[in-house]
Amino acid sequence: MQIADKNKSRHDIIALAIICGVLQLALAPNIALGNGRANFALIFTCCIALLVGGKPAVLSGFFAGLFFDLSTTGPVGLMAGILSVVGYFMGSEGRNRIVGDAGASVLEVSVYTLIVSVVYHLFMLVVGDASSLLDVLFLRSLPTAALTILFFLPFAWYYSRQSASGPSLSAGGRGRHARRGRGSRFNTKGLS
Repeated sequence: MQIADKNKSRHDIIALAIICGVLQLALAPNIALGNGRANFALIFTCCIALLVGGKPAVLSGFFAGLFFDLSTTGPVGLMAGILSVVGYFMGSEGRNRIVGDAGASVLEVSVYTLIVSVVYHLFMLVVGDASSLLDVLFLRSLPTAALTILFFLPFAWYYSRQSASGPSLSAGGRGRHARRGRGSRFNTKGLS
């Protein structure tokens, strides 16, 4: 019998939020590739969407995006809206997906990262923060996506190992068996 430890799940989410928040404020402004910088708010949203999914993914996307908006010079609410949508779409596919197929999870995050980077920087072009479409695509979006994917890899590695061997952010998850549908929690063999 498994017991869902919701406090442990909340503590893990808070710890991940603090780590990503500190990295967004301390590391992201100091490491640049072209005009692109890593987006740790997106990394946080993707981790929650892959591990927990559902409503927490949407809420974490909104609040992480709002934190991102308040810590940058962009329009407030833009990244919050974008990450809410990302949390919804990534979180609707189920929880604890990073365990059995970490490679597919990294690929999915890479696609969403590129989309988020392009959409965000296109809006920045509209508000006058970027000079041209070439600047948006090649000096901002691609470097931002590359750095974000690079910084997501340690998170993916950690959570794929952590979930496979022990507790995860998904309260009550069963590791590999939760993804594949095996390992029922009830023994029904003696009932018939």
